[in-house]
Amino acid sequence: MASYNKVMLLGNLTRDPEVKYTPKGSAVADIGLAVNRTYTTDGGEKREEVTFVDVTMWGRQAEIAGEYLKKGRPLFVEGRLQLDTWDDKQTGQKRSKLRVVCENFQMLGSRDGGEGGGGRSSGSKPAKSAPAAEEPSDDDIPF
Repeated sequence: MASYNKVMLLGNLTRDPEVKYTPKGSAVADIGLAVNRTYTTDGGEKREEVTFVDVTMWGRQAEIAGEYLKKGRPLFVEGRLQLDTWDDKQTGQKRSKLRVVCENFQMLGSRDGGEGGGGRSSGSKPAKSAPAAEEPSDDDIPF
């Protein structure tokens, strides 16, 4: 059976990243992302709903997040869904939580964390888990 697990989210950080280190020294950061959806009801009323998503970053991405990301900053995240399950120590019940494991992210807006015009902020580069291809120059674009 074929399967595909890919998530792309664009939202704002709900809190400053929490960077911790595993016993083997790997950095891990947990961030919260608020993703908004605006829609119009049958009665013509505009409404907005917010979905809060927990995202986990590992390694160098986690360190970059801890250094540069702050609450309220717009962020684009690519990753995969992961379901964590455990037994609640207090109640003994099975618990589960769906989260996104970040594979790539792009900081948006201005460096001070405000919502700029989107796109890449001056001087910032995407933090990627795999090497990125170089951006084409204006001479390389055929139109």
